[in-house]
This record gives sequence, C-alpha cells and structure tokens, in this order.
Amino acid sequence: MTLDSPTAVPSDIPAFPQPRSARCPFDPSPELRALTDHGPLTRVRSWGGTTPWAVTGHAEQKALLADPRLSAEFSRPGFPSPVDPQHTHAGGTDLSFVGMDDPEHARLRRMVSGAFTVKRVEALRPVVQRMADEHIDRMLSGPRPADLVTALALPIPSLVISEMLGVPYADHAFFQTNSKTLVSAVATAEERGLAHRTLVDYLHRLVGEKLDSPGDDLLSALAERIRAGELTRAGAAAMGVLLLLGGHETTANMISLGTLILLGHPDQLARIRDTDDPAVVAAAVEELLRYLSIVHLGRRRTALEDIEIGGRTIRAGDGVILLGELANRDPAVFPDPDRLDITRNARLHQAFGAGTHHCVGQPLARMELQVIYPTLFRRIPTLRTAEAVDRLPFKYDAVVYGLHALPVTW
Repeated sequence: MTLDSPTAVPSDIPAFPQPRSARCPFDPSPELRALTDHGPLTRVRSWGGTTPWAVTGHAEQKALLADPRLSAEFSRPGFPSPVDPQHTHAGGTDLSFVGMDDPEHARLRRMVSGAFTVKRVEALRPVVQRMADEHIDRMLSGPRPADLVTALALPIPSLVISEMLGVPYADHAFFQTNSKTLVSAVATAEERGLAHRTLVDYLHRLVGEKLDSPGDDLLSALAERIRAGELTRAGAAAMGVLLLLGGHETTANMISLGTLILLGHPDQLARIRDTDDPAVVAAAVEELLRYLSIVHLGRRRTALEDIEIGGRTIRAGDGVILLGELANRDPAVFPDPDRLDITRNARLHQAFGAGTHHCVGQPLARMELQVIYPTLFRRIPTLRTAEAVDRLPFKYDAVVYGLHALPVTW
C-alpha cells in the first residue's frame, strides 16, 4: 500500500508514511514516529500533492477532536482521504452520521445511541458469554491448528451486532466479505463502489421488511423513525451499513490482535486469566486498546476556520489527520508508552476518538473484549500460535488494522 502521491511538493515536507510495517507490526512505524520530531503538528505530503496537518500530540488531538471548527464531512474540499481518491468510487462512501457535522450528526446519532448505553450493553453480557463458550467448544472439538479469526474473533461480534440490528446472521459471510472490501485501502474504485452499493441495497431491503413487520431490534426502531418522517429509508439503510460495519470489523480485529500480543506476554496473560476481579480485566482491555490503536490511518477532518494550536496555524480549508496511534504513545500522558502494561491507567487513550464523534459503540466493544479475553485463556490455558509472528498476515492494506488469519493450537 502506497500512502503518498508522486506529485512534486516541497522536499522538506515528509510523505505520509506507512503506519505499520513487518519490522514492527504492533507499534507505529519508525517513519510515522519520526513525525513527532517536528512537534505536535507537522505538514505531511498526501494524495495529489496535498499537504494536510498530521497531529501527533495527545493534548492537541483531544482539543481538536472536540473543536467544532473542524469538519468531518468527507466531501469538503481539502478533506484528507485515507485512501487514494482514485480508489474511491464516484460520490464517495456514505457512512451516515460519521461523515456529517452537527446539528445533523447529533440528530442522527441520537437515533441509535440509546441502544449502546452501558446499561443496555451490560444486559447483553450473559449472551456474549454464552456465545464465547459455544464458539470455544466448537473450536476445541475441531481440527488443529484452528484460525482464531474465523473460529472466534469474527463470528462473535458479527452475531452480537446482527441480533441488535435484526440482521439475519445467516448472511454473515455476505456482509463480512463486502465489509472487508469497503475498509480496504487498496481496493479499486469499482470494487469499493460495488461493495458499498451491495451493502446499501441489502440494508434497504431489510429496512423495508421492518417497515412491514417490525420486531424488537434497532432496524425496526429506525423504521419507526421513517414512519414518523424523521428519517428516509435510504438514510436508515446508510445507518445500518455503518452499524453493521463498525459493530463487527473493529472488535474482531481487537480480539485477534489482543490475543496475539498477550500470547507474547505470558505474565500479563496470566493476570487476565487468573483474576476474579472485573476491574483488572477492564483495565487490561483499556491498555490493549491504547497499545494496539487499530484505527491506524488517523481520524480525518477539514478546518472550517483558522485554528491556532501547538504553536502552529491550521488555515481554513486545510486537511487534518489526527494520529491516535501516536497520541496513545505520547510519553507525556503514558510513561514508558511502548511497554504493554495492563496494570497502568490507560483510560485517557483515544482509541475510540473523542468529542462529539467518539465511537457510539464503544461500550459494546469494551464489554465483548472483557468477556472474550479471559474466557479464551481460561478455557484453553495452553493456547499458542501455530505460526511465527513474522509469517502472520497482518492487515497492512486496510483502514482498520488487524489480522487476516491467526493460526493457533493447544
């Protein structure tokens, strides 16, 4: 994956680097880290010779993510796309309120946020626990080595979000395949466009079914908004794509990556496996979220007005890339940040973003990880990887980082 354009720009502006590489699959690449040498903000060269600001400092990112003078609208001139515009189909990809600004962003977000409150998510914990045990039973009774991604990491988040939305889990292979294409950084414009249209058409049909025969699920709740004139059917379909994509892709990657990194830190794995204290597990999950930072191409914005920050001036129309993987390794906030330490207080991490656009599904992701890690290690105490780390297929080619496969045995 090449992240910069060959268009000529001033030589003192570095190209936006590969965020990770085979040399350091768990850490920001040395080239990405080098951006911090220029201070908390620096210009980088991106597609078509554009020079957006890369924000590397934790404090600066937190402030900017909460600043209404930055726009999240993908279609604005100067928006720093994470993929080559030539790989983006005409009209862009409608990811509902993620690519909107307030007040419309807030209005649409409120339609779904109630389903992801801590109270409602905690009510699902026994369901997720049962799913985890059933999938581990199935994996133990099957052949070795097993692929943890297909046996556990993908199916559980997919099952959970499918049940919440009212999407038939029998269609999981279909929506996982199209989701994978949609978050690929190297898919062609035609491939991404087809995947997006296919998912939108699928959700459009499901929303129509909920209009005719509503149930106790999130798509039915959105159908009620359509009947009330608060939402279009196309808008509900776009929101369904966003929730289906976000509800399984990111958590699945955290399950597989987190398992792999803990297998390389047996003392910390044992602490998660052996504790009866949910606070210990919760703290471990926060540290894994900080350390792995799987949204590894940055959160993207465009400045609506001039902004003075970090000793620099972001001009109106400038693109801004907020690099959470560097904010989460900021030594001013996290001492010895390159060391995995599940006993540290990592709650200030920005794995879920910040401000009005923070991830609406973060309570669900946290709960699923809190269930799956200790259950997996208790049920299979001899779990180990079946391939060397340097032979594993990491998702260097995706907007969300993870593993295509994780062969394990026991």
